[in-house]
Amino acid sequence: MPKIISILFMLLLLSCYKAANHSPATETASNIKQPKPDLFSVENKVLYGGQAYKIVNIDGQVWFAENLNYKAEGSMCYENNPDNCAKYGRLYDWETALKACPKGWHLPSKAEWDELYRLIDGTVSKNPHYSNTGEHLKLVSSRLKATGGWDSDGNGTDDYGFSALPGGYNNPDRKFFSGAGSIGFWWTATQIPDFISPDDTYFREIADRYNDNSVYKNFANISLLFSVRCVKD
Repeated sequence: MPKIISILFMLLLLSCYKAANHSPATETASNIKQPKPDLFSVENKVLYGGQAYKIVNIDGQVWFAENLNYKAEGSMCYENNPDNCAKYGRLYDWETALKACPKGWHLPSKAEWDELYRLIDGTVSKNPHYSNTGEHLKLVSSRLKATGGWDSDGNGTDDYGFSALPGGYNNPDRKFFSGAGSIGFWWTATQIPDFISPDDTYFREIADRYNDNSVYKNFANISLLFSVRCVKD
């Protein structure tokens, strides 16, 4: 009998060891949130500055479904080419971006961008900084990207009608443009606290780096020129 008890005890310890050291499930298509057909709807267009903008309701958040192309002081076309404005929208410094959206709309906060990401896949909002790794992040990027307009086969599936386009950016000196066709940068309305970095503001980025879909969040100097999306008040 003592020998049997000893064997049972060893089996119990072995079972506990395996449970404690069992590796978690890996990311697969089966455990990644799938888009709901009824999650978004395309609403009427908004006329602003002589242009009609498509808008989309994504589970209660109502967004412009196009980059803003409102001509304002403090904004530029990529490489000063009007064709790029027509394709990607204009690029704005942050202070101009804060005032560029029409009445009843505003520049989204970083929390509103995070809510958009969460609606598409709830796991990404848990990361303080997004990177180009992980199947969740790749899917969020692809689902937000337009089905055309991205270089090197970087187009997305646009599952939610957001139709993100890569407008690139411009440096503070207004001489260097980069990224159109491969990277989109969008301002948020949320500024870094003055005691940390008084001239920096959060932005959101969707990219196709080395054919690897990705979404990022970070902060940058307010004098850079980025794209703008408007969200309804």
